[in-house]
Amino acid sequence: MVFSSITFLYYFLPLVIGLYFVCPKKLKNSVLLFSSLIFYGWGEPKYIIFMVLSIVVNYILGLLIERHSGSAWGKRCLIVSVVFSLGMLGYFKYVDFFIENVNSLTGLSVPLLKVVLPIGISFYTFQILSYTIDVYRKSTKAQKNLLSLATYVAFFPQLIAGPIVRYTDIAKALDSREHSLMKIRIGIRRFLFGISKKVLIANSLGELCNIFADSQERNVLFYWLYAVAFTLQIYFDFSGYSDMAIGLGKVFGFDFQENFNYPFISQSITEFWRRWHMSLGTWFRDYLYIPLGGNRVGRMRWLFNIFLVWMLTGLWHGAAWNFVIWGMLFAVLLMIEKLWLGSFLKKMPKSISHLYVMLLVIISFVIFDAPDLSTSAERIRSMFGMSGLPFTGVQSVYYLRSYLIIFVIAIIGSTDLPKRIIGRIRKTPFGSLALTGAEPVVCVVLLLLTTAYLIDASFNPFLYFRF
Repeated sequence: MVFSSITFLYYFLPLVIGLYFVCPKKLKNSVLLFSSLIFYGWGEPKYIIFMVLSIVVNYILGLLIERHSGSAWGKRCLIVSVVFSLGMLGYFKYVDFFIENVNSLTGLSVPLLKVVLPIGISFYTFQILSYTIDVYRKSTKAQKNLLSLATYVAFFPQLIAGPIVRYTDIAKALDSREHSLMKIRIGIRRFLFGISKKVLIANSLGELCNIFADSQERNVLFYWLYAVAFTLQIYFDFSGYSDMAIGLGKVFGFDFQENFNYPFISQSITEFWRRWHMSLGTWFRDYLYIPLGGNRVGRMRWLFNIFLVWMLTGLWHGAAWNFVIWGMLFAVLLMIEKLWLGSFLKKMPKSISHLYVMLLVIISFVIFDAPDLSTSAERIRSMFGMSGLPFTGVQSVYYLRSYLIIFVIAIIGSTDLPKRIIGRIRKTPFGSLALTGAEPVVCVVLLLLTTAYLIDASFNPFLYFRF
């Protein structure tokens, strides 16, 4: 089940919210856990067993780590937790990728296992690891209640698309949390804005990407339309799901961290990664980069740390070489900025530095989306007129005109301009009152538009199967 579906929006979610608020306090986590298991098992019930197994194993290991804190046994239990969790992730996500590369290097013909990737395993694996590592570091107490830990891991709003929620951020809320009409209102508003971003903008841009893939016409303009459309699609899709998760979290009394902070207004690649998928970036920083020594080591070790972190960041997104190259590209760009280019970017006009960021980000997502490296190279060459293609064509001009309004809305919506405009209106006389009055109307309109799209359209991709 996905958020952007009629089943979830009009059947599952209202039923869960209603049941949650009528049940007594001591049963609220049970309602959330039971509904989360139904949500996860809706499409692939057989994979529930692996998530439950991971929860139970790490629940026991968390208790053992705390009991043997500071001893060799505590460290061994942590190692078992890491090996078990990453081993399960590695098997489901990377075993066929490994076999393919072994066959390619050795000439063997080892048959692929054709393992199906359980949805959301990358997200809940990292959440479980943050729990056991933090218990080992004494940053938090081990959770004595198995049901509470299972609720943290399986909680459906952030289970399959993030953000990656750390146990320390919601440990208190698992045992005791406050609910209010104001928090519910803010949560519903955030959810509706998120699903609108996903359904009305991301899906529309995704349709254009599919049109490009199916079309026989190839020209420079069409390649750029595709590249910009996919870059905006993945932002609105991913940030839209994060908005929905954060909103639903508030409805149920939880406060999740922000995951996106207008990354497309960045003036450097370094700033971009402080704003894009922040929960993943900070996870790798706190649980890998800093433990490796971060930048407090020699030059060569520091470079190694950056390359390793970004290679794994790329692999986290998918088991293919284009994801590895995507991650390594950002490793190189970040090192160049830290060693040399960063000081020059600060002196450049903002328009130039912003153009530099967006050009590289668009190119990076062309690599990210390509089925293989040769296709990504061909697409990038074609974007810059290096494949002998004409600049425009009949179809590319037609689709530019057809999708121009969506592009304009998406580009403006990906910046903080709407937020700043609303902030200024709120400061004017009667501005805050007007916005408060308009809010329910806007939310109802967005809900109706989203519903109409979901009923009428058959195109509703779920980008997180690869994660």
